[in-house]
Amino acid sequence: MLDLPNTTVIDGNAIRWGRIGAGPPLVAIHGTPFSSQVWRRIAPQLADRRTVYYFDLAGYGLSEMRDGQDVSLAVQNRLLAALFAEWGLSRPDVLAHDFGGATALRGHYLNGLDYASLTIFDAVALAPWGSPLVRHVRAHAAAFSGMPDYMHRAVLRAYLQTAAHHPLSEEAMQIYSAPWLGPVGQPAFYRQIAQMDQRYTDEVENLYGRMDFPVTVLWGEQDGWIPHAMGERLAARISDRAAILIPEAGHLVQEDRPEAIVAAVLKQIGPPPG
Repeated sequence: MLDLPNTTVIDGNAIRWGRIGAGPPLVAIHGTPFSSQVWRRIAPQLADRRTVYYFDLAGYGLSEMRDGQDVSLAVQNRLLAALFAEWGLSRPDVLAHDFGGATALRGHYLNGLDYASLTIFDAVALAPWGSPLVRHVRAHAAAFSGMPDYMHRAVLRAYLQTAAHHPLSEEAMQIYSAPWLGPVGQPAFYRQIAQMDQRYTDEVENLYGRMDFPVTVLWGEQDGWIPHAMGERLAARISDRAAILIPEAGHLVQEDRPEAIVAAVLKQIGPPPG
């Protein structure tokens, strides 16, 4: 497990974060409904080449969860910009997944954040997006938030498994489920789903263009949440290279094929100096 010993309050949200390694900075941005623990098998493999910064998005993982909280994509890029300032970063490498991809893109196009490189995979970036569960929860958020615990656990486990191509280990299932359980976590889970809104990617989609830093787009070939055709479209918009499809991987590539992410990042950042 990655340790998140630090807390920074940003726009009234207590954000938990940590870092490991040595060398130039790399910022890893997780997606929904996960936490920075998606990087637990990846960050240590990069730590001899980079200082890896990781954090839990507002309303996720160990970061603050509360009633009435705005945890939409509208706030996450502002959070990212504030963390860059907190950490004193100007051009870090960035590794981003799912909503983390949307956050990295919004941070670049709306907040002017600059990156040394971007490795982005299975990202929420192009319309249309939003699963049947998302649409249903958005219409009935209060009912879902008040479900009995045993029903919520069943929905949560089933939903998490659909993110992966291979069966999730019990360890992974517990890691990703834990933040969303109990009187604080359960309503927080449905809160973040209820606030998913395509307008936040529509807002930047027309701004997409070839970036002036290296961009690698990866995609799980068996992604059942966001088809790999979306990855191919995204790569054509923001990169000078085609998307790289990862066989035997669903949306949650960090569990299905973590070594493919490590290899792509190491290739992106180049050989160690000297």
